[in-house]
Amino acid sequence: GGPPRCHPFPGTLNMIQGCCLISVSPEQTREVGRILGSLLEKPVVIFLIGEMGGGKTCFTQGIGAGIGGAAGLRVTSPSYTLMNFYPGPIDLYHFDLFRLGGGEDLEDIGFAEYLRKNGVVVVEWADRIEYSGYDGLCIHFEYLSETRRKLTFSALGLPGEKLLRRFCREVEGRVETLPGVFPGAVCEEQDDTV
Repeated sequence: GGPPRCHPFPGTLNMIQGCCLISVSPEQTREVGRILGSLLEKPVVIFLIGEMGGGKTCFTQGIGAGIGGAAGLRVTSPSYTLMNFYPGPIDLYHFDLFRLGGGEDLEDIGFAEYLRKNGVVVVEWADRIEYSGYDGLCIHFEYLSETRRKLTFSALGLPGEKLLRRFCREVEGRVETLPGVFPGAVCEEQDDTV
């Protein structure tokens, strides 16, 4: 029972599988985030799932740089505040739910209201909440080694699917400058030494 959880693999209600890549450094993870951020034109929710040190904050730093709002600001993890706000051409609301005590905490900070604002909402540790009916992206970060991470991108709803298709095309077009990029979410079946 209950609403579906964000999950990076096919079969989840209203979830479309997209692309996947292996990031070989924190700088590359930021660059992939920047590419996504540069494509954001409308309000969107981006759910990030992965273990501690998986690259979620690096990726969010890239999104901030890509949308232009956080280019001159240092995007940091809001672990103790639950949410950091970065104003810009598109406002960035960066949530970190690692220390979340429960649904009451989300209600206390007005989480549902932020999801309706005219900005980008990035949610780290999104697997700690349940939600349904949101359009956007879900990105699963898998720790492979000290510097390598597998990022799997999935879409939620039609707006998320359109954004994901644009993102996958953009990333695939940069395969020469982004080693380890593979279309179609087949990372585990590919040799990632491009």
